[in-house]
Amino acid sequence: MLRTLHVENYALIRETDISLADGFVVITGETGAGKSILLGALGLLVGQRADTQVLADKERRCVVEATFDIADLGLEPLFARYDADYDDTLILRREILPSAKSRAFVNDSPASLQFLKELGSHILDIHSQYQTLTLTESTFQTQLLDTFATASPLEEYRQLYRSYSSLKRELEQLTARDMENNKVRDYNLFLFDELNAARLQEEEQQELEEEARLLEHAEGIKEALGTVAALCDGQDGDGAIARLSASRSALSHVASFHEGIESLYQRLDSCLIEMQDILSEVASLDDKIQYSSERQAAVAERLDLIYRLQKKHGVDTVAALLEIQARLGEQLKDAENLDDMIRDKMEQVDKVFAQMQQAADRLTQSRQAAATLLESQLLPVLAKLGMASARIVADVSPAADYGPMGHDNVRLLFNANQGGTPRPVADVASGGELSRLMLAIKSVVTQRSLLPTIIFDEIDSGVSGDISVAVGEIMRRMADHMQVIAISHLPQIAAKASQHLKVAKALEGESTISRIRQLSADERVTEIAIMLSSNPPTTAALQTARELMQTT
Repeated sequence: MLRTLHVENYALIRETDISLADGFVVITGETGAGKSILLGALGLLVGQRADTQVLADKERRCVVEATFDIADLGLEPLFARYDADYDDTLILRREILPSAKSRAFVNDSPASLQFLKELGSHILDIHSQYQTLTLTESTFQTQLLDTFATASPLEEYRQLYRSYSSLKRELEQLTARDMENNKVRDYNLFLFDELNAARLQEEEQQELEEEARLLEHAEGIKEALGTVAALCDGQDGDGAIARLSASRSALSHVASFHEGIESLYQRLDSCLIEMQDILSEVASLDDKIQYSSERQAAVAERLDLIYRLQKKHGVDTVAALLEIQARLGEQLKDAENLDDMIRDKMEQVDKVFAQMQQAADRLTQSRQAAATLLESQLLPVLAKLGMASARIVADVSPAADYGPMGHDNVRLLFNANQGGTPRPVADVASGGELSRLMLAIKSVVTQRSLLPTIIFDEIDSGVSGDISVAVGEIMRRMADHMQVIAISHLPQIAAKASQHLKVAKALEGESTISRIRQLSADERVTEIAIMLSSNPPTTAALQTARELMQTT
């Protein structure tokens, strides 16, 4: 529960420190004194948006800090999830800097706004004047029944709904891929078959281009080789080899008589060997090079196919064509597998949908049971609030489709007058009736809630007289099992509180500021009397105030 609150440089509040007691705490003050400003400050601590407009002094930071007793709330796992240190005493602090930057702290360590929001949902229920309007919204009415249900399967349903939605998106993506594939599948198959039929080899282009050049000049090459062979090994001993052999023989007889001649002899011998080797290679090449017009046409045709495929696919190597062929093959294989994937995904969608339907049916049953229980518990409270003839019906009917909250359309039907037909709350309830209905709902729901603190901002709007006494009594009873803080303008409610805080405006220099302080027992009597009559209060008002407080 909320133990202390420190507010500094926030709107009309220069600086204030409040200690709050257990049970029922009331905050009173004249209109515009700054009662609701406290709610705005508390809102910052539970992650609401920060705005530099709240800075009273634009040159100084705004600080809001509060301590909470969170023992026995089981929040250790939440702290562990955010890697934060846990303590039974929780300190939340929010700072708004003149630069418009905002900082948040949990137990003096920097924290994210998301962490603050999650903590806030476990420790504080702030009911502003405008929240009463949510009573008319279908989402709130649905959540109301789920809160009231003995064992709501909502979380089970939500998990299945998330799984179903995810699988459905995956199926839609696969179907879209299949439709896209169908548009290009035939063309891709044609391209793949064309490349596959070509039976391309990575190195063949270079080999074919060399063979094409050879075949193109085959006749000239063979003629040149024949000339070389004739010159090397001519008839009648006039060939180069014969002459080299004769020259070597001429020197062989005198080589031993002179070193220079011996050297010449060796060189002629080497030349003869080289010429004989050249003649052998010429003969071998001449045998290998065979001109064929059929082969030349076949090579040209093959190269033409390769060049045409390269131009078609915008590449210049056979290796690139083979990569395209492999990629097309994978795409076609993927397209073939896609049908199986779609079939499997449809089976998964159908299976989870069936499970979701069953969970939704159980959710509907739990809401119908909760609706009956809620109606039976609300009616006595409404009677105490001056609506003894009221009828309240939580109608649960099938929705058009399955959604995050199930397959139900929940409507809260209400009629405050005897004999009337219950109709949607938004259509028939006045502002005062909405306030009383919301208070009745909060009073029965909080008995099932683990929230340690609830704050009401003028939920008593539109009520007076004996009804206001009943409103105060309901709040006092709620405070038996939780801390209730109420901002009120009704003396009958203020008299029921165990702690009374007063907010008042004052002039400080040229500025209007807001101050808050706890009232003593005597001060409470005077304050309640002023609320009953005027300032200063009449003797009768003072007596009535004492009587109101004695009846608490």
